[in-house]
Amino acid sequence: MFLNSLLPTLPNSISQILIYIVAGLGIILFIYSVFLEQVHRKDLVVLIGAVCLLAYAIYTKELVFILVFLGVAISSIIEFTEIFLGLHHHAQD
Repeated sequence: MFLNSLLPTLPNSISQILIYIVAGLGIILFIYSVFLEQVHRKDLVVLIGAVCLLAYAIYTKELVFILVFLGVAISSIIEFTEIFLGLHHHAQD
């Protein structure tokens, strides 16, 4: 049918609905993190967003996005840990 190719398939199980909700939450958090001023909060929001989008990437089995969001999550953990331990310093201009 003509409309079948234009309209996406709707999720038909609870697990599919939840994975799309998690992905949507990840998108919102990733965008929201751009507007945060405090670095430690920004890192936590990026971490949660990356983990949400990592779950979606694992669900869709997209290797490139799995690696990207895994890298973003790990770098956010490292930077938050540096800030928490007082090791993170910004360079002076």
